[in-house]
Amino acid sequence: MNRRFPRRLAIVLVCALVAGCSPGACLYGVSTSNQESSAAQPSTPADPAAPPARPRVVALGDSLTAGYGLLEAQAFPALLQKKIDENGYAFEVINAGVSGDTSAGGLRRLDWALDGNARVLIVALGANDGLRGLPIAEMKQNLGTIVDRAREKNVVVILAGMEAPPNYGPEYVQSFRNAYREVAASKRVLFIPFLLDQVAGVSTLNQPDGIHPNEEGTRVVSENVWPVLRNVLDQMAGSQ
Repeated sequence: MNRRFPRRLAIVLVCALVAGCSPGACLYGVSTSNQESSAAQPSTPADPAAPPARPRVVALGDSLTAGYGLLEAQAFPALLQKKIDENGYAFEVINAGVSGDTSAGGLRRLDWALDGNARVLIVALGANDGLRGLPIAEMKQNLGTIVDRAREKNVVVILAGMEAPPNYGPEYVQSFRNAYREVAASKRVLFIPFLLDQVAGVSTLNQPDGIHPNEEGTRVVSENVWPVLRNVLDQMAGSQ
C-alpha cells in the first residue's frame, strides 16, 4: 500500500505559500464556477406528483469527492451510484463534495447535506486541514461532532481516513493519521483507513497536479469505498 504523497506536493505547497494563496486553493481546489459540486447549489422544490425519493447515501467531502477536474459522472460518488444500480440496491448517492472544504466547513453544512431521507453518510474530509497544517485536535473534534450529529438522525457513518503531506514533519503526519483511527475507534464507526489507498503518489492515477485522481484513479477510490458501503446496504436490505 502506497501511503506516500508525491514529492511534488511538498514543492507545490511551498510555492503556494510563497505566492500568497492558500494551499487549499492551489491544491485541493477552492470552488470555482465550473468545479464546485452541484451539491452546493440550492435545491429545487420537490414535485408532489413524483414517486417517493429513494433513501440516500451522502458523500460529504472536498474536491476529492466533488470530482475536481473530472466530469460529474466520473467522480467517485457517481461510480458508487453505478455499482448500487448494477447490484439492485434502491439507494440514491448524493455528492456533497465542495472543493476547498475543511472538516470545519463540512460540519457547518452537515444539516443541509443530511436533509431528506439520508441513511448513510460517507465522511471524506480533512485533506485540506492537512494541507493547511490546521490543528489536528480541531479536525478530530469536527469529525467526532459530524459522527454524533449524523447518529442523532439515525444515519450510519463511514469514515474515510486521509493522509497529511510530509511538509509539516513526521510527528504531524503520524498524529494526523492517528486522529482518524481514534475517532473511528471511540465512535465505533465503519472505517476506511485511507481514501486514496493505492492512488496517492501513483502518477498514472493522478491528474497533472499530482494530487487529484484522474478518471482511472477515481475508479480505484470507488473500489476502496465500495466493499464497506455494500456491507452496509446489505444489512439495511436484510432488516427491511
